Amino acid sequence: MPSLKDLKNRISSVKSTRKITSAMKMVAAAKLRRAQNAAEAARPYAEGMEKVLGNIARAAKDSPSAPKLLAGTGKDAVHLLIVATAERGLCGGFNSSIVKLAREQARALQAAGKTVKILTIGRKGREQLLRDYRENMVGHVDLSDARTIGYGNALSAAQDVLARFDAGEFDVATIFYNRFQSVISQIPTATRLIPAEVPAEDDAASDGSVYEYEPDEEEILTELLPRSVATQVFRALLENAASEQGARMAAMDNATRNAGEMIKKLTLEYNRTRQAAITKELIEIISGAEAL
Repeated sequence: MPSLKDLKNRISSVKSTRKITSAMKMVAAAKLRRAQNAAEAARPYAEGMEKVLGNIARAAKDSPSAPKLLAGTGKDAVHLLIVATAERGLCGGFNSSIVKLAREQARALQAAGKTVKILTIGRKGREQLLRDYRENMVGHVDLSDARTIGYGNALSAAQDVLARFDAGEFDVATIFYNRFQSVISQIPTATRLIPAEVPAEDDAASDGSVYEYEPDEEEILTELLPRSVATQVFRALLENAASEQGARMAAMDNATRNAGEMIKKLTLEYNRTRQAAITKELIEIISGAEAL
């Protein structure tokens, strides 16, 4: 049985921890609003670019002069998995859920005889994947110095991916991240970056109009497709930033509640132990008095 001093020290330690988790919860709540607004503001732009590219790409996809980012290499042998996670922990299962999805995809590809390469964005995902996929790691993007995620961060990561594609290092690139839905819900998502996915034409939304482009479709796509890759990476990073703060807020709230419950239990145990010690001392005093 722990002594009264040990129990008192444990209660003091848990109270200190509760102050830290409570403060982290408030900080995450303050950051969440800005991150959520940024993620939601980026969605219409990314979706609009996707629609525009879809309209142009459908007309140029089967052309022999179609850009390589659209047509692909003609092979499906080497896959680059871009795993975007956080630089810091203490955010529940946020990082683990992304890594889990990437691991499942890697195992499925390797089982099919494909070569898997992994590029990480964020320290936590890299740390987890190094255990099983050290030999598959080909690069890392460090965002530890970025106080807020900007387009420049996404652009540098996208340029790295595009340079590797131009060098023939892979055939297909997919990015993994958490899509923000709410404070308690983040959806692990995998989006193919290269070759560009061409969404199916929506007959209900189509008015039957025929568009002519100037310059031609191939030239427009050559300019827009690299921007589209950077835009999708930027969107993934913004979704991750909002998801991270939401997950951290929920995790710190749970930790604060658990600390409160632990303090109650330890205090009850402390009072019982103290009462037992006092009762024992009284019994000893009374017994001694009777012996006299």
